[in-house]
Amino acid sequence: MQQETAARQQTEEAGDSKMVDVHFTDLPNALIACKVDENIFTDRQCKAGFEALFRSFDRDATFQFFKSFRRVRINFSDAVTAAEARVTLHKSDFNGKEMRLYFAQSLHIGNSRLEPPKPDKQFLISPPASPPVGWEQAKDATPAINYDLLCAIAKLGPGDKYELHAGTPTTPSVVVHVCESEHESSGGEDEEQRRARPRIVQTRRPEYTPPPLH
Repeated sequence: MQQETAARQQTEEAGDSKMVDVHFTDLPNALIACKVDENIFTDRQCKAGFEALFRSFDRDATFQFFKSFRRVRINFSDAVTAAEARVTLHKSDFNGKEMRLYFAQSLHIGNSRLEPPKPDKQFLISPPASPPVGWEQAKDATPAINYDLLCAIAKLGPGDKYELHAGTPTTPSVVVHVCESEHESSGGEDEEQRRARPRIVQTRRPEYTPPPLH
């Protein structure tokens, strides 16, 4: 029993140490100091004092100054040192102003080049770059032509009508009326009025007389 208990304790301690290692490994090894004093970017003495605060935790710490954003990135050798500096110096006073520190988010990119998108739904783009695998163009269906209707309309003359659908007590009937053509119209008065329209005469340009030369 004592051996089993000791083995369990060793296993639990090993598991705790793995959890701690994973936790610290996941932390970034850099901090971002926001809204720092503007004298850090112009005054060398103030800049040296700022760097000394973080070099007390890590002598090999490096700094990146972003004057336009009033931010400084502090890079440490490992994540544990960065965490200690953050816990100690966060919201501390430097040169009369409160200094706030945040962990820098690290983004791991496997390849330096931008990979093309997966071609799963690429065929949805209009126009499509390429059809999906196994795609075949569908043949257009034969249009439905009602030859009886065409024959009945061909037999109609001007003024005749053709009932397509007989009416019921609840639905109206559908009737096709053939329109009269312009050549077969019987409007004699309209034709005379069209012919009697006066022609618009273009206004003549006045004669141009050049001035005499002296």
